[in-house]
Amino acid sequence: MTGLPVRTERLVHIYHTEGHDVAALSGVDLEVRSGELVGLLGPSGAGKSTLLSLLGGMFRPSAGKIFLGDTELSGLPERALDDLRATRVSMMLQGAARNLVPYRDPEQNVAFAQHWTRRRRPDLPAPREILSAVGLADHAHLPLTALPAGQLQLAAVAVALAPGPGLLLADEPTSQLDHAARDTVLQAIARANRELGTTVLLVTHDPAVAQRLPRTVTIRDGKIGGEGRLGEEYAVVTADGFLPLPPHTLPSLPPGTLVRVRPVAEGFLLEVEDEGSA
Repeated sequence: MTGLPVRTERLVHIYHTEGHDVAALSGVDLEVRSGELVGLLGPSGAGKSTLLSLLGGMFRPSAGKIFLGDTELSGLPERALDDLRATRVSMMLQGAARNLVPYRDPEQNVAFAQHWTRRRRPDLPAPREILSAVGLADHAHLPLTALPAGQLQLAAVAVALAPGPGLLLADEPTSQLDHAARDTVLQAIARANRELGTTVLLVTHDPAVAQRLPRTVTIRDGKIGGEGRLGEEYAVVTADGFLPLPPHTLPSLPPGTLVRVRPVAEGFLLEVEDEGSA
């Protein structure tokens, strides 16, 4: 299946709790091209997992729009959302066990994940083929309790890839793994992106993982706070002209600092206003 492009417009999500409301996302404009591999970064509570859940149709946003390809999610009835999640979008929850049926072996888990989609696409790869692609073919019939953490996560990757999704959403797929297992899991996801064309959005807190991704998007305070391209960090101007500065600049530019944006031949120059000249 061709990778699904992703686009959000002014995406807002508010959690209603007893006594007060919490805005997890406050106007996110994001565009991911078909077949991209993108990491979602940011501190805990920034809204990364919320964004992933909204893209997966797990719940509906408070405001704004989500487009997966030409499909706008907010207009879909529940049955169509269920179909989307079963056939075109796979979501890996944090923690391998949350993605697996505990009393089934890896091959049975993959077959179960394919059951609904195979009715429409009988040409799906066999479960053993998918397990082979992630390096788990030799453990296809072992009980899950016999697998170490890294292989359990590989089984979760295989389950997520089982229906041949156009979009893979992975929430901290390498957390709590040693370096070798982390690298193996990341390689399996990157291979699916490269060889199958699957669009991948991956939440991570691991700087070593982030450095290996071709593009990263940082979420801060419910908004896009920056982007990374091949190790180079960029600030991102939002649709309303908001420019969140990288955290490392804040000690030199505390709140209230006056900054002048001056056009020059090469583009624009930011000039900090000297307090004495104000």
